[in-house]
Amino acid sequence: MYKKLLLLLIAALPLSHAIAQKPITPSASNIYESIQKLNFLGSVLYIAAHPDDENTRLISYMSNQIKARTAYLSLTRGDGGQNLIGPEIRELLGVIRTQELLAARRVDGGEQIFTRANDFGYSKHPDETLEIWDKNEVLSDVVLAIRQFKPDIIINRFDHRTPGTTHGHHTSSAMLSVEAFDLANDQSAYTDQLNQTSLWKPQRLFFNTSWWFYGSQENFDKADKTNMIGFNIGTYYPLKGLSNNEVASLASSQHLCQGFGRLSQRGSQEEYVEFLKGTPLTDNENVFSGIDTSWNRVLGGSAIGDILYDVEDNFNFSNPAIHIPQLIKAYKLLQNIEDDHWKTRKTKELKEIIEMCAGLYLEASAESNWSTANESIKLDLEVLNRSTTPITLLSITNSSGVNIPKNIELKNNTRFLFEENLKIKSSQQPTTPYWLNKKGTLGMYVVEDSKLIGLPETPPVYKIDFNVLIDNVPFTFTKNIVHRFSKPDKGELYRPFEIIPEVSAKITEQVIIFDTDEQHEVHVIVKSGHDNLEGSIELCHPKNWNVFPKSQRVSIAHKGEEQNIVFTVIPPKTGSEGFIGPIVHVDDKTYTKELIEIDYDHIPFQTVLLPSESKVVRLDIKKTGENIGYIQGAGDVVPESLEQIGYNVRILKLDDINPETLNRFDAVVVGIRAFNTIDELQFKQKQLFDFVAQGGNMIMQYNTNYRLKAEKLTPYELNLSRDRVTDENAEVRFLAPKHEILNTPNKITQKDFEGWTQERGLYFPNSWSSEFTPILSMNDKGETAKEGSLLVAKYGKGYFIYTGLSFFREFPAGVSGAYRLFANMLSIGKENIELEAKLND
Repeated sequence: MYKKLLLLLIAALPLSHAIAQKPITPSASNIYESIQKLNFLGSVLYIAAHPDDENTRLISYMSNQIKARTAYLSLTRGDGGQNLIGPEIRELLGVIRTQELLAARRVDGGEQIFTRANDFGYSKHPDETLEIWDKNEVLSDVVLAIRQFKPDIIINRFDHRTPGTTHGHHTSSAMLSVEAFDLANDQSAYTDQLNQTSLWKPQRLFFNTSWWFYGSQENFDKADKTNMIGFNIGTYYPLKGLSNNEVASLASSQHLCQGFGRLSQRGSQEEYVEFLKGTPLTDNENVFSGIDTSWNRVLGGSAIGDILYDVEDNFNFSNPAIHIPQLIKAYKLLQNIEDDHWKTRKTKELKEIIEMCAGLYLEASAESNWSTANESIKLDLEVLNRSTTPITLLSITNSSGVNIPKNIELKNNTRFLFEENLKIKSSQQPTTPYWLNKKGTLGMYVVEDSKLIGLPETPPVYKIDFNVLIDNVPFTFTKNIVHRFSKPDKGELYRPFEIIPEVSAKITEQVIIFDTDEQHEVHVIVKSGHDNLEGSIELCHPKNWNVFPKSQRVSIAHKGEEQNIVFTVIPPKTGSEGFIGPIVHVDDKTYTKELIEIDYDHIPFQTVLLPSESKVVRLDIKKTGENIGYIQGAGDVVPESLEQIGYNVRILKLDDINPETLNRFDAVVVGIRAFNTIDELQFKQKQLFDFVAQGGNMIMQYNTNYRLKAEKLTPYELNLSRDRVTDENAEVRFLAPKHEILNTPNKITQKDFEGWTQERGLYFPNSWSSEFTPILSMNDKGETAKEGSLLVAKYGKGYFIYTGLSFFREFPAGVSGAYRLFANMLSIGKENIELEAKLND
C-alpha cells in the first residue's frame, strides 16, 4: 500500500524535481496543479536545524493547499546522527540525509536549502552551538538564503526564546532566523553577497508552535492564541487522491536512516503558527493576509494574469496542449516585466508547463554512469513530441558549447534517436559533494565557491540543451546527462552521470588494530577509471612503522576493473597509532582519494570522493574469551571491530537465539537501539537472561525510550533517560576503581578516555536497582554528574552490562581506550573460569 501511494504521489511532482531520477511523465492533473502554483506569487521559507526537523505537514500544506513556493532551510545535513540502515556515519551520513531531504521535498512539493554548518552532534545550549559553528558564517548563510529565495513568510520550527531547554542546534536555528529576518534587508550587512543577489524584506516571521512546546495539550488549550493562526492541515486533495497528512507522512518516511518510516495519517488536524515580527496581520486566518499574491503584484503582471487565470479556469484535462498558444503569449509578455526576481522564477515555471503540455520527452543518456577527464563517451539522445503542436528541433548544444544543427520537425508521437559523443575536458575535476572538497572544522564545512553555498548538491557539470521552436517561438530545455539502464530483477533504472578520477584506491579496513607486534597484511583496492591504466602505488605510514614492499606496480586493462594489492605492515613493539594511506602514481600525477559508492533504493546513487586513509593502532590489550555472538541493531561496525582484536564474532539472527546456539559463546553483545528496531527481540529476552544466568556475559548497548519494543530491557529494574554527555573530553571519574571491569585483564586509566570522538555517550539510564554497580561518573559543564553510562550486575553465574558509552563511534575512530574497556567488559568473570579449566586439566 505504501509503495502504491508513493508512486501515485511522485507522479504528481514537477519535472524540475527529477534530478537523476526516472523522468516523470506528468498527468493532466499535475499540469493543472503547476498552473495553480504559477498563478500564486508568494513564498514561504521554513527554517530548522536538521533533516527530519521539518514539519512536512506544514510544508506540504503551504505548497499544495496555499500553492506558495515553499522551501526548507536545514542548517545542517545531519552528519552527527545515527544511521539505522547502514554503516555510514559522519560525512557519508550527511550525504545520505541530504538525499533523503531531497526525496522528501519531491514528495511534499518543497525545495531544499542548506548552510555550511556541520552537525557536530548533540549540543545542550546555543552558546556552545554558535561558538562551534562560527555564528557569523552561519548567520551569513541564513541571510543569503533569505536574499536568494526571497520569502514573504518565514516560519521557525523552534522557539528562539527558550535557550537551554532543547537541542542547542534547534534553538540556534530559530535565533539565527530572527536575526537574519532584519539583516536580509540591511544594505550594510554581508555586502559581498550583493554581487550575486539583492536585498530582500520578508513580510512576516512565525514560530510553528504546538502543545509540545507548552508541556501538554491541556496547557496549550488554555494558552492565549490571539497571536496565532491555525490551519486544518488534514485537507484532502482530489487531484492527488491523497490528503495533506498522507502526503506529509510519505515525505517524512523518506528519512529512513533515522527510522522515520511510518503509517500514513488522514483526517482533520490543527497546526498553529505564532506571529513574531513583521507586517501586522490583517486577520488571523491567513499568513499571507494583506500581501498581494496575484499577478497584480508585479508591474505589467495584470495582462499576464488575465491570460493565465483563464487557462486555470478553463483548463482542458483531456488535451492540455490546447493551451500552448495562450501560455506562449503569456511567456512573451513575461519577458518584458522589469522585476528580475519574478521574471526569472515564473519564466522557469512557465517553460516547464509548456513542456508538459506539449508532452515533450527529452533525454540524454550516457553509456556509463561515470567517465574521466579527457575521455570521450557516447550519448543516446531521445526526442519526442506527444502533442499536435508544431514543434521543430533546431539544434542540440553540449556543455562545451558545441552546437549540433538538427532542423527536424517533431511530428506527433514520432520518436527521434540520436547518437553523439561527449568529450570530457582534460582539466575537468571529479564530481563529489562540494562541501566535502576541502577539510572543514568541527562545526563548519569549507565552501570556496560562494555560488555553491546553500545548494543541496553539486550541480551536474555536463548537460544537453535541446533548442526547439514551439509555435515559432524559440525555447531551450536543458537536461542533465544521466545513465539509463535496466536490470532483470529491477527493470529500468537511472543514475546520475559523474566524473571520477582516472584511478582511486581504498584500504579495505578503515581501522587496523595490532594487538601484538606481529606483521599484518593490508589489502588496497585500486580502481581504474579508464582502459589500460599503468602506474605504481606506495603506502604512506608513520615513521616508527614499516611497510613492505615500498612500491608495487598497478596495471589494469579495463575501465571499472579493480586490482587487489597487498602490502605487509609491521607495527612497532610498543603502543603507537597513526594513519596509512595509498598514493597512486600515474605518469606525473598522484592520486590519494577513495571513491565511495552509496546505493540505497530510496535515494539516487551517490559517488563520494574522500581522502583514502586508515588508522593503524598498535594496541596494548589483553582479553579473555574468544567467541562472541552479536545481535545487530540500528547499524554499526562493532562486530568488525571486535574481530580486529582477535574475537570470533558471529552475527545472530532471531532464530539463533536459543540455548543450544548461545551455549557456544563467551558473551553476547546487543547492537545499538536493537530494542527500538527489532519487534520480535523482546520475545527472546528469557533465553538471553538464561544465557547470562548460566555463566555468559551480555552487553546491551544504548536504546531509547522512543519506540521501545520491550517492557523490560534488563534482568533487574532500570529506567532509561535522555541523559547524555556531549563533550567528548569531559572528565571521567571512576566510581568503583577496584571493580574488575576497570582492572582485568587491562588496567583502565584516564589515558583510555583520551581521544574520544563527538561524545562520551548518550541515553544513559538515570535510575536502576541495587543489583547494578555504576562504574563511571561524568557530566557536561554546568550539569550534575551522570552515573549511568556503564552499569554492571551479577546475574546468576554471569554478568549483565548496560552501557550508553558511544563505542559505535569510538571503534571506527580507532580509539585505543574504547577497545581496552570493551575487552574488559567481555572478559569480566572469565579469568577465574579459565584458571579453573587449567587446574582441572
